[in-house]
Amino acid sequence: MSEAVIERCERQERLLEERRRVLGEEHADTLTAMLDLADCLWAQGRLIAARRLEQQVVAGRRRLLGEDHFDTLKASGKLAVTMAAQGELAVARALQERTVEGMRALFGETGAETLRAINNLAGTVSAQGDFETARELLESVIATSSREIGEEHADTLTAMANLAAVLWRHGDQEEAYALQQHVVEVHRRVRGHDELTLAAAEVLDTMEHSTG
Repeated sequence: MSEAVIERCERQERLLEERRRVLGEEHADTLTAMLDLADCLWAQGRLIAARRLEQQVVAGRRRLLGEDHFDTLKASGKLAVTMAAQGELAVARALQERTVEGMRALFGETGAETLRAINNLAGTVSAQGDFETARELLESVIATSSREIGEEHADTLTAMANLAAVLWRHGDQEEAYALQQHVVEVHRRVRGHDELTLAAAEVLDTMEHSTG
């Protein structure tokens, strides 16, 4: 774990305590600080602590803003990802499906937030072993994202990488490798050798060594 992550979490903890003291437990700015701290805890692998904060944010935003407000849906989506990472796939999927419907109502079928929510849902569906549904969801996201914001956009490439992972787990290794290779090539052309490019290249390298 990097020193930068540790220091960022410590700063976020201090900020949260200050907002609790000055603004109260359920002020909108306090809840935002909680969610930011949860992201830090996630980066440290502290999922139990992150989930506890995410649940508090979701409950608080539901009371303050309502079930269908964007901020509530965003927090619900983060909570669902944490639940899925902890193995509670059925509960996570149900929450993600509600999040997708909420984002559709706010932003439409082609909205960026809708597509991100579907992308996250596909990950949980895949983890449940429903590869065909996961593939269909991701292919839909890629097609829409490519049309709306372009194939070279980071969100489109993320969906492609996720589809490559699904294909790989499903045994379609040749197709998965080709798609991941495409992701790396586009990242290098558009972004150079930044963190996203390096991460995509590491996945490709793992695929290559796994196939011998």
